[in-house]
Amino acid sequence: MASRPAAAAVACLTWRSLGPVALHAPLRPHTLSAANSRLCSSKQATQQDKTPKRSSFRPAASSTHDWIGPPNPLSNLRPIVYHVPENESELEKRLRHLRQETEDWNHDFWTKQNITFSKEKEAFIMSQLKAKGLTVRDEQGRRRSLNSEEMAMFYKSFLDKNRTRHANYNKEWYRRNFTITLLMARVALNNMWRTVTVRNSRKKNNTPNT
Repeated sequence: MASRPAAAAVACLTWRSLGPVALHAPLRPHTLSAANSRLCSSKQATQQDKTPKRSSFRPAASSTHDWIGPPNPLSNLRPIVYHVPENESELEKRLRHLRQETEDWNHDFWTKQNITFSKEKEAFIMSQLKAKGLTVRDEQGRRRSLNSEEMAMFYKSFLDKNRTRHANYNKEWYRRNFTITLLMARVALNNMWRTVTVRNSRKKNNTPNT
């Protein structure tokens, strides 16, 4: 019988099936707009300054699927445990390792970026309230907030300050995904060639001798 931690991990993970040739598509790029960036809430980021530990769950060796967990509260990315196929070739292993490394790199980048965003956002709100001579909470104990025009100043400032960082991220993203795409194509071609070779070999073996 599975232990409770293992059972809980399985409950939080879903599986994604693999087609015969349709391998995983590359990760999608992130734009520099505030609406599309992976910025998490201030409460989540300020509560946890350290990167949360990844689940140690690993599917059984007989599994034929990738396992996908719920979105991480800081990076907002879903962790993936990649399926290790039986008789995995060196090329397939190289592809799997690169995809896992890219996922970890993505997770680390957005975790740090979201924590920085939340801390600077909180500091901006506090400074604006202080400049107005207001306390953090009003007479009813409710937390004060700034209007959309005031927050727009912060969002623009944050994006401008991090423009180079985001540009470097995008360059690295494209470099990694270009390599992943090439490896996916090579794996697909190798699998197709192997299938054709096996079929031809079977035909020759089944052909009666004259």
